[in-house]
Amino acid sequence: MSTPSTAPSSTADEILACARSLVMAGGYNGFSYADIAAVVGIRKASIHHHFPNKVDLVRTLVARYREEARTGIAELERHVPDPLAQLRSYAGYWEGCITDASASFCICAMLASELPILPEEVALEVRAHFRFLAAWLASVFERGAQQGLLRLSGTARAEAEAFLAAVHGAMLSARAYGDPKMFGVVMTPLLDRLSA
Repeated sequence: MSTPSTAPSSTADEILACARSLVMAGGYNGFSYADIAAVVGIRKASIHHHFPNKVDLVRTLVARYREEARTGIAELERHVPDPLAQLRSYAGYWEGCITDASASFCICAMLASELPILPEEVALEVRAHFRFLAAWLASVFERGAQQGLLRLSGTARAEAEAFLAAVHGAMLSARAYGDPKMFGVVMTPLLDRLSA
């Protein structure tokens, strides 16, 4: 399998940005190189130069997305020490993205719904993203319970998985109803219940 060049050009960045919005809108099979070529204004051969095939493109896209998530979580950890505030900030980030339409859905959540048909290289990246988020959230719940800031009804790991499912479900509700406010309708009561 070929790998894209390590120093992405601005064309590669444009291709990835376009693929990101197309994946968010329609998933892995919801776009083709022809769609990207039309949006970016390049020939399909130029896309193949940077990403020899769709697997390479989407794997690179998800790997970059995962790195952005790790960086964002690290920043959140540095600037927001309170576990409940971290959960609120994480949910608030997605609420803001959905409200301003900058990211109406998590790319990995969208791709997870397609796991049975995804190429294994992409599926591995998606699963790794979920494992990372679940582990981070479990650590937040554990710290929050130890500090008396969060009220858990199960283990920290179970709470983390439920919270992650709620965030993705809230995204789905906002999309299904065509109403960004649905995200808060789902998440606000959950966050209030978790507050000790």
